[in-house]
Amino acid sequence: MLRYIHARDLHAYPRLSASMFRDRADQFATRLGWDVTVDADGLERDGYDDMDPLYVIAEGPEGLHRGSMRFLPTTGDTMIRDHFSDIAEADICSPAIWECTRFCLARGASPTTAAALMLAGGELMRAFSLTHFVGVFDARMIRIYARTGASPEVLGVQGTGRDAISVGLWSFGDEARARLIERSGIPSDLSERWFAEAFGHAVEEGRAAA
Repeated sequence: MLRYIHARDLHAYPRLSASMFRDRADQFATRLGWDVTVDADGLERDGYDDMDPLYVIAEGPEGLHRGSMRFLPTTGDTMIRDHFSDIAEADICSPAIWECTRFCLARGASPTTAAALMLAGGELMRAFSLTHFVGVFDARMIRIYARTGASPEVLGVQGTGRDAISVGLWSFGDEARARLIERSGIPSDLSERWFAEAFGHAVEEGRAAA
């Protein structure tokens, strides 16, 4: 299932939360070799996890993390503003744009997991009057985004080949939603039910606050 959890509420999901941060360490530190902080328990966290972000988490039937991404409004501190402004070549700051970071897929995750996460991101856009997500991604993600049918508009690129780092801007419309429903295998009513369970109301386009 898809869960929407603010950082302040992760304590209610200890196994799911720990497995997410552990899978992040596995992906970003072990597999990709990024310079990230992994604690003594094998969990990868950074300062943006302390800013009460909203996590979208794909939870497996065993109650463990299968994939996730993290959202913060661009009106506050963001990874792009703090570390990648030279790539974006613009200060992206708008209540209608959220930053998406730490897109993570667990080892052995279903091929549909990435599309499921992107579908959940679209539900957030619909509900909270968002026009775009912005995020930093590496070269390997280009193929994943293309496979889900949710490729971004690229705002800037630094480096070449496998070492390229890009800043992208995602929009979301009816066609994109239909495509992600098909590729994720998640029916529209089920996606909306999971959103309602998290926020206490159905996906109502333009509804402002959680």
